[in-house]
Amino acid sequence: MSPRRTKLKDSGSEVALFQRRAVAGFLIIVVCLGVLAARFVNLQVLRHAEFATRADANRIKLRPIPPARGLIFDRNGILLADNTAAFRLEVVPERVRNMDALLDELRNVVPLTDDDIKRFQESRKGRRGFNSLPLRFRLSDDEVAKFAVNRWRFPGVEVVPYLTRTYPRGAEFGHVVGYVARIDEADLQKLDASRYAGTTHVGKTGIERFYENLLHGEPGYERVETNADGRALRVLDSTPPRPGKNLYLSIDVRLQEATEAIFEGKAGAAVAIDPRNGEVLAMVSVPSFDPNLFVNGISHTDYRGLLSSPLRPLLHRALVGTYKPGSTVKPFMGIAGLEMGVRQPGDTVVSTGEFHIPGQSRGYRDWRRGGHGRVGLVESLAQSVNTYFYSLALDMGIDRMTSYLGRFGFGKPTGIDLNGEGNGILPSKDWKRAMFDKPWFPGETVIAGIGQGYWVVTPVQLANATAILAAKGEHHPIHLLRATQLGFNAPVEPMPLARVDSSFIVKMTNWDLVRDGMVAVVAGPTGTAARVFADAPYTAAGKTGTAQRFSRTGDEVDKRGLTDAQRHQALFVAFAPAEQPQIALALVMEFGASGSADAAPLGRKILDAWLAPPPGTLAPTPTAAPPAMGPSR
Repeated sequence: MSPRRTKLKDSGSEVALFQRRAVAGFLIIVVCLGVLAARFVNLQVLRHAEFATRADANRIKLRPIPPARGLIFDRNGILLADNTAAFRLEVVPERVRNMDALLDELRNVVPLTDDDIKRFQESRKGRRGFNSLPLRFRLSDDEVAKFAVNRWRFPGVEVVPYLTRTYPRGAEFGHVVGYVARIDEADLQKLDASRYAGTTHVGKTGIERFYENLLHGEPGYERVETNADGRALRVLDSTPPRPGKNLYLSIDVRLQEATEAIFEGKAGAAVAIDPRNGEVLAMVSVPSFDPNLFVNGISHTDYRGLLSSPLRPLLHRALVGTYKPGSTVKPFMGIAGLEMGVRQPGDTVVSTGEFHIPGQSRGYRDWRRGGHGRVGLVESLAQSVNTYFYSLALDMGIDRMTSYLGRFGFGKPTGIDLNGEGNGILPSKDWKRAMFDKPWFPGETVIAGIGQGYWVVTPVQLANATAILAAKGEHHPIHLLRATQLGFNAPVEPMPLARVDSSFIVKMTNWDLVRDGMVAVVAGPTGTAARVFADAPYTAAGKTGTAQRFSRTGDEVDKRGLTDAQRHQALFVAFAPAEQPQIALALVMEFGASGSADAAPLGRKILDAWLAPPPGTLAPTPTAAPPAMGPSR
């Protein structure tokens, strides 16, 4: 065999191939470097601000600073709702090895209720372990001192100062001022999350709730540097919060105290208004409750006690309590009859003790057996003669009657600056048809003329109507807020008054006649409240009323064994001085024999407290303007 030939290398071809591969590799590297450079430019130049912000967001957190809640004062600058310094017990869960053991041992040093522990355990849900959580609020000085001595035994537990809402007057203003309480799930759905960041409490009832936007203020923020776990390292800068506005109410503490005291714990309500401007001077519901119980969480025991009380202290009787007005509607009926021309000033009726609708045998009684004889409007008001108003109501007709009386605000909310006001009932044919799908009967018109039947009013409605009557038909919308103030060194800003409705001006001759009748109630020889006001240093105009809570016999239960006080509600409306009224009031006693015996004496004491205060007591504040400055603290 011939030997195999060896192929010679082509050096030129190999060099060319190497060069092509080297160029291709270089180009790939250049392209990769170009992509990397482009990406770098995109991240570091074009989107620098975006990623810098995102980096800071991971490193820097905004921590909200809750604003100080505005304070609440009465018309004279007396404090009704305050922010006071207090101490609470806080726990950092991650520093506690055995939480149950710690809580059991801590009970021996600082009293802890089951409610305290339950709230604490619930607050731990969804919270990081290094967050400090409140365990017990409002520690006493003795409790703080006792814990300080034993602090070394409880790592992760601290006593922390804070501001808490307090109500110095307690139950006296429980319903009007209301209270704040911890924000719950229902509140979170309604509140602006950004505005309430860091806030733990919100107004729940009364003025605290209605004027929440004014009282709350605006939160501030701290820019805090944190580590990867979210733990705060240092504060970079901060924006201070803006405190809420201080509120000055139209209520006078002295009159409020006097009004509450006269009830002596008996269930009832009273509202006093300045008819010249609609300012509410006193608003009392008895019994009341201590709003301080609700601020940091009311105990189950206390709450059950309030709910189970037969006198229902949580019911704001002045605002939502419903009562038959009884004879207190007679002055309004008198005005309606005169203004609509159904009665003339000189018209009289004969009261024989029983009134009959023509063609019917059923009788409607006067309160006096045998009747009152021949009487006109003035004497009918003085003696509270039912027959005059039975006849007037029948002649007027239910729809005309309720249409006119609706102008006094009956049957609808007054619009007072409180949430949840009741409507009352101003009956009519259409109302009964809508409610019961039944026709209206003449007998129902008759008893409506003396405030019975389907009639229902709230005390604030009755006071508002009395104020309109006292103002001779002018309607000054009633209100509780008198002025606001942003900080103690800021000027007090009076609230602008709502427009006065002057379309309802009663003729002076008609107003004088009804006023004379109401004056005769308290000052005439036959007046139902004449004995009560015999020595009054002013001339008042009033009207007593007695509304039956039960008839003498009921459909289901025989009520004949009840006393008059158990069977009746006692009412009284008044304004004074009669010529130039400065105060109009309405009050209800839920258990009273009659308006003249039980309600009128209370009304006299309220009027005395405002118009003739005992020597050395605070005189009524002028109505021109609120205090010029907040009190020094």
